[in-house]
Amino acid sequence: MSNKLKPLIIGDLKIKIPIIQGGMGVKVSTASLASAVANCGGAGTIASVGLGYGTPENETNFIKASREGLQREIRQAKELTQGIVGVNIMVAASNYDDLVQTTVREKADFIASGAGLPLMLPELTEASSIKLIPIVSSVRAMNIIIKAWKRRYNRLPDAIVVEGPLAGGHLGFKFEELTSHNENNLERLIVDVLKAVKEYEKDLNINMPVIAAGGIFNGKDVAKFLRLGASGVQIATRFVATFECSIADEFKELYLAAREEDIVIIKSPVGMPGRVIRTKFIDKIMAGARMPFKCNYQCLKTCDPKIAPYCIAEALFKAISGDMDNAVVFAGSNVSRVDRIVSVKELIDDIVSDAIEELDKTI
Repeated sequence: MSNKLKPLIIGDLKIKIPIIQGGMGVKVSTASLASAVANCGGAGTIASVGLGYGTPENETNFIKASREGLQREIRQAKELTQGIVGVNIMVAASNYDDLVQTTVREKADFIASGAGLPLMLPELTEASSIKLIPIVSSVRAMNIIIKAWKRRYNRLPDAIVVEGPLAGGHLGFKFEELTSHNENNLERLIVDVLKAVKEYEKDLNINMPVIAAGGIFNGKDVAKFLRLGASGVQIATRFVATFECSIADEFKELYLAAREEDIVIIKSPVGMPGRVIRTKFIDKIMAGARMPFKCNYQCLKTCDPKIAPYCIAEALFKAISGDMDNAVVFAGSNVSRVDRIVSVKELIDDIVSDAIEELDKTI
């Protein structure tokens, strides 16, 4: 029996265990979780969205509060680990440029960027060695990014995260696609992306690792995508139910209590559909209720506070604070299978051992 998985190589970064912890906001994947994953040999990810939320300064100087919040998280992570830690930055964020530049200054290892096409990312990171990883949900989106980066900046992605329709949070699919998906969609998407990537690698003499994401739950899932040709996987939902995830206990308890029928797709003010766990708040908005709010800033490019049915940032902050009756709680499609809280080390050890066992069956 083999005793390890092949590392995930992204440029000069060597991720010993080919697992990236996905970015989760608001304030779900912070330094404590990201550093714990990195200390176990995976790659941790800090979600940059809303890190100033809940502070008085956020209401008067949103950009400064967000910047300082991100600085604190990156610096804390660096104090807690020598491992690999990156930052997830949503293209939809109105302060996208500032978050990217802050991440570069603080010398994070990589930027993972989705919720839109990160077409300007190379320009914002010019002269930096930080690794750039777009998150896509289609071959078309990947092609647009690669061609734009090559033409404008003579730069290519260092890796590609391919996120399928079973992921939690905001999703790069139409609402109708998510309500009619089948479990094989990510597999087909990975095969199609890998085919396209191989052509780029051949033509441009490069190596562009493909990372599978969305609904990956255990070692068998990891092995499945490694067999298909992915170089690694991104997992998010499983890491919420860990001791190191610094959210309220009520948030984690909702994960443990969630049934399959509790997982629904909503239309978010971000302009994208999102997968969530039903709460009293979700029931209200699905019934058409509006929760008017005042906004001293516009944290998302796509949100118009005058017509948005509710403030997504506030609802996500309520979740990590434990006010579940007034919260939006993002989760992947397999959250109903989460049955206990474990340490990050135990979770990663279990996933890795199961993946190795599964892969050895094909030898």
